[in-house]
Amino acid sequence: MSFNTESRLTRTTAGTSTSTRTATVTRYSRTRRGPVRGAVFGMRRAARTVTRAGRRTAGWVRETVTAAGMLVAAALVLGVVAGLLFGWVEAWAVAAIALVLLIVCVPFVLGAHDYRIHLALDRDRVVAGAEIGAVLDVRNNGTRLSLPGVVDVPVGEGLVEAHVPLLRPDGHHREELTIAAHRRGVIDVGPMTITRGDPIGILRREMRWPEVQRIHVHPVTVRIPSTSAGLIRDLDGTPSTTLVDADLSFHAVREYVVGDSQRHVHWKSTAKTGTLMVRQYEESRHARIAIILDLDAESYDSDDEFENTVSAAASLALQGVRDGRDVLFSVSNEIPEHSRTEVLSIRTLPTVTPKAMLDATSTLDASDRVMRLEAVAALTVQSYPDLSIGFLLTGSRTPLERLRHAAVKLPAQVDAVAVRSELGEQPTMRAARELSVMTLGALGDLPQMLARGALR
Repeated sequence: MSFNTESRLTRTTAGTSTSTRTATVTRYSRTRRGPVRGAVFGMRRAARTVTRAGRRTAGWVRETVTAAGMLVAAALVLGVVAGLLFGWVEAWAVAAIALVLLIVCVPFVLGAHDYRIHLALDRDRVVAGAEIGAVLDVRNNGTRLSLPGVVDVPVGEGLVEAHVPLLRPDGHHREELTIAAHRRGVIDVGPMTITRGDPIGILRREMRWPEVQRIHVHPVTVRIPSTSAGLIRDLDGTPSTTLVDADLSFHAVREYVVGDSQRHVHWKSTAKTGTLMVRQYEESRHARIAIILDLDAESYDSDDEFENTVSAAASLALQGVRDGRDVLFSVSNEIPEHSRTEVLSIRTLPTVTPKAMLDATSTLDASDRVMRLEAVAALTVQSYPDLSIGFLLTGSRTPLERLRHAAVKLPAQVDAVAVRSELGEQPTMRAARELSVMTLGALGDLPQMLARGALR
C-alpha cells in the first residue's frame, strides 16, 4: 500500500503605484492512493451515503405510513414469505392485495404543495362561558391541483378539524370555526397542520405552520358600586411625616427661602411677622387596597368553588382599578416541596389597567405547592405597607380560626374582610374583633354583602 502526493505552487503578485506590494499564494495538491486504501475509502463513503439514505427513508416512513399502513406492509411481507416457504396460494393473494393497496395510495401523497393557511380570531380576550369566532382561509399558491386534506387546529387540549376540498391553482377555501371558552384560563390555538392522505387511511403527509395564537379567558365578574365597596374611602391619602413644599395636607408655615414658589406665600403670616412666609405640607401617601387570594387547593371543596373565589377577587380588584385606586393583588408563588419550610414567596398581579389585571387572573390555578393564606398575608404586609383595606379570599374548607390568624397579620388600622365561597349557601356576614367574614353562596351576592356594611 503506497501513495504519492504531487504539489504545484503558484504565486500571484500585484503591484501598485506606491511601494506596497500584495501577494497571493495558492497550492494545488493531488494524492494518489493505493488500490486497498482507495477501496476502503470508497466503502466508507458508500456506507455513509447508505446510512443517510436509510435515516431519511425511516423518517419518511414514520411521517407517512399510518398504523393501518404498517399492517398492510406487514401483510405484504408475511404473504410473500409464506408463499415462498409453503407455496400457499392464499398467502400470495394477500400479498398481491396489499401491494395493490400500497401502489394505489402512493399517488395521494406524492409531490409538494404550496399552501397558505391563515386563521383569524375575532377577539383574543373573552369572559368564561363565551365563544370565539374564527375564520380559516386555505389558499393553494402552487401551479398544480391540490388534493383534499384536513386542517388540524389544536385548541388548548382539544382539536378542531376543518376539511379542505380539492383546490385549483390559486384557489382558496374559507371556513368559519367556533371555539368554546367554557372555563377561565389561557387557550393556545396552534400550531396548525394540514394532512393529505389516501381515502383508506394507509398513507398521509403533514405540513405544519408554527404560528400560535393565545386567547385569555377572563373570570366572570360583577359590577361593584364604589360606595358599597368602600373604594372611595381616604381619597386624599394618609399623611406621612415627610415634609414637602406642595401636597394636600397642610402642616405649617416657615420663612421663605430662595427657590420657593410664590404660589405658597402665606400673606397673613407675612403681614404679622414682617418676613416673607410660605406654607409647608405633609406628603400624602395613597393607601392600598389589598386583594389577597388563597391558591391552596386544600381550602376549596371543588373547582367551581375556586372559580367563584377567583371571580370575587377579580371583581374587587377590577372596581378598584376602574376607580383609580392603588390596588395590590397578591397570591402565593409555587414553592418546591423540599423548600416549603424554608422559602416564602408571593407574586403580585399587574393592576395598572383592567386588561392587564384580568389577563393575569386567567393564569391562576389552585395548587398543593403554595403557601397558606396566613403566610401570604404576612409577607404581603411586610413587602407592601400603607394598606387601608385588606380582602382575604378563600374557600369553604378554611376554618374561621385560620382567617383570624391571617387578619392579625394585617396592621391594626386596616379594615380586614374575609370572603369565603360556599356555593349554594345563603349569604351571611358576621363581625369579629379582627375582621368581618362574608359567606358567598354565589358571585352575585358580593355587591349586596358589601352594601350591607362589610367594611367598618
